[in-house]
Amino acid sequence: MPSETPNGSSSIEDLPARRSPRAAAIAGLVFAVLFSVSVVLIRLTLSGATTGGEVWLTERAGWFEFAILLMPFAGLAFLWFIAVVRSLLGRFEDQFFATVMLGSGLIFLAMVFVAAGVAGGILASYTRDPVTFGGSAAYDFARDVVAQIFTIYAMRMAAVFVMSLATLWLRTKVMPRWLAFLSLAVALVLLFALTHSVWVVLTFPAWVFLVSVYILIVTFRHRQAAVADDATPTTGGPAGE
Repeated sequence: MPSETPNGSSSIEDLPARRSPRAAAIAGLVFAVLFSVSVVLIRLTLSGATTGGEVWLTERAGWFEFAILLMPFAGLAFLWFIAVVRSLLGRFEDQFFATVMLGSGLIFLAMVFVAAGVAGGILASYTRDPVTFGGSAAYDFARDVVAQIFTIYAMRMAAVFVMSLATLWLRTKVMPRWLAFLSLAVALVLLFALTHSVWVVLTFPAWVFLVSVYILIVTFRHRQAAVADDATPTTGGPAGE
């Protein structure tokens, strides 16, 4: 596979002339914000539902439902992020790592939707039986399923996604090496962290946020440089002098 990037460049700086980098950055920012808010609200709400009674339903069910409704939009933004990031690589994309990246990203998205669906089932069950469901074995089981999917299975797929994308960046040099190596470090954390902490889950959207901000900065600088070049008056005599 060629080690050069499109247009003979060794970085992303020749790519912002297309709309793809900016679209990827916007989609990444939307995913990072919506996913983080949804995960935090779901986790905080479920951790307080063990008290039983109508307090949880009255005080937190609204936020819980809001978090569940945010998740599909976060998933759509992440799907757009995957598509646009792939388009940045163009014909220089390595099909093997690109397949792994796409597959892991889609599996991650499917697991997130499953976890959100189970969380929605918790809310529906609690609405039907607010007195006893909060302290029941069914609630404990459903809550543990949500935690397992988010912190173990979905995060492992996120780790594979980050690792494969970082490998593609190193091979094509579309992104700087420091960002590729930082991505590999993030992938290792997501892959081997044996904890149910919500902070580990938030590591992935934080990485997406960082990548998106970097793309926006590069795109802005490239646009400013192009405007400055266009504004520079042409000097010199007639052609041939």
